Amino acid sequence: MGDDGAATTSSIDEVHAFETATRDLVGLALRSVVDLDVSLPQFRLLLTLQKLGPSSSSRCAQALGVVGSSITRMADRLHASGHLVRGADPGNRSIVMLELTEAGRTVVGQVTANRRRELRRVLDLLDPDLRAACARALRELHAPLDVPPTADDLGLHLPM
Repeated sequence: MGDDGAATTSSIDEVHAFETATRDLVGLALRSVVDLDVSLPQFRLLLTLQKLGPSSSSRCAQALGVVGSSITRMADRLHASGHLVRGADPGNRSIVMLELTEAGRTVVGQVTANRRRELRRVLDLLDPDLRAACARALRELHAPLDVPPTADDLGLHLPM
């Protein structure tokens, strides 16, 4: 928005800057899981389960904005690696419930710590006023992004 409240058109330079920042942040997210034998989508499922607690696979799919078969495949791999357990809902045995194991909680903690450490390292290189302005801009950008329903819509805050 301009100073008068009217929408303005983004320049190609601004668009390129955001594209570059997006690639950089996705790269950071990917690097944060590289040594832990989980993929980024698998990590997102683990993080969702940490936030939601034991949950049905369909609730996890909704929270992540993916189809149920994607959750099933990820859960198969994460169950085999000991990061989550599957069970049946006591009230409806046809519903598959997913729950983190201690190994899954450990991975979530390690990845989160890795990301925060790397972000702090980079952010500490910026001028404090610029850093604060960037944080404000990112908070403003979050609201209008057109994304499918996610865990944020369920009242959760899940990083990538």
